[in-house]
Amino acid sequence: GPLENMADARNLAELFVEMRHHPRPIVAAVRGRALAGGCGLATASDVILASETAQFGYPEVNIGFVPAMVMALLRRSVSEKRAFELIAMGDVISAQMAYEIGMITRVLAEETFDLEVESYAAKLAAKSSSAVSLSKHLLYHMDALSFEAALEAGVQVNAIARATEDCRSGIERFLRR
Repeated sequence: GPLENMADARNLAELFVEMRHHPRPIVAAVRGRALAGGCGLATASDVILASETAQFGYPEVNIGFVPAMVMALLRRSVSEKRAFELIAMGDVISAQMAYEIGMITRVLAEETFDLEVESYAAKLAAKSSSAVSLSKHLLYHMDALSFEAALEAGVQVNAIARATEDCRSGIERFLRR
């Protein structure tokens, strides 16, 4: 019934919110087909790395369904016109096309995919955890803010970042060069 359907949908929406609020970056490594819910889960990630043979799509319209919660994420990744086309047509697109429209972060060679994903994740993990966490929080927090409010939020995060141990030691390393 409708109440059960709403509860089920709300669970997925809550997962997307939790992913946005998670302090660490969430990296999706996509090989093969990421369609419907799988594509939505990838879209909810902070970074999407795809093999050159990967495919993406929201084919729900083809069975009379709507990728409803995913739209909130997709609309923030691609243009409004492109988002509409993806959800209204339900076409499956290549990794290269997904990259060109801003839906994914990188396309990686199939032969070296696992190594490149591992290298990317290691490089990201080596960054200042406080700086990455604060950056992620601020980026997503700005979604609902006016320009002026977004700048003020930036002022606040800037001040917080300057007080972290990571920033102090990073500045010391920079000055020693």
